[in-house]
Amino acid sequence: MLPNVIQTSAAINPGNSGDALVDLQAQVIGIPTLAAVDQQLGGAAAGIGFAIPSNTVTDIAGQIVKYGHVVNSHRAALGVNIADNTRRPGALVVAVQPASPAAKAGLAAGDTIVKVNGTTILTASDLATALAGLKPGEKVPVTVVGTDGATRTVTVTLEQLPGS
Repeated sequence: MLPNVIQTSAAINPGNSGDALVDLQAQVIGIPTLAAVDQQLGGAAAGIGFAIPSNTVTDIAGQIVKYGHVVNSHRAALGVNIADNTRRPGALVVAVQPASPAAKAGLAAGDTIVKVNGTTILTASDLATALAGLKPGEKVPVTVVGTDGATRTVTVTLEQLPGS
């Protein structure tokens, strides 16, 4: 899942990603990164690709040059490992990282996240998309179904997704 990307019709094939995506004024607006996959044909979907916005590339590249790694991802995180839940809609919490926002809010392995900040969560991918629209430091309601089947809503102060 790539949040905050630019959809493009530029051809993206193995070996040619990484060139500049430019607008009509020849300004770099992104770096093509990923081609969509045609589920029926199994190959790249013609004319559907995604580019990382140039401001994101500039920020992350600058951090790598200065520090040798990413120090500020600007992305929100709950501090959980998740998977799709095979029993009910939602993102299954597989593990909770110690001292994370999720741990502080009382989330536990086995809980299923079904709503974040008013957005319904049906899959693990939905959770990633919802978090991509939020910022570190925001306080958001998170609704979970516990292993006992009880639904509860907790307030979580999101942290920054760690860089690498």
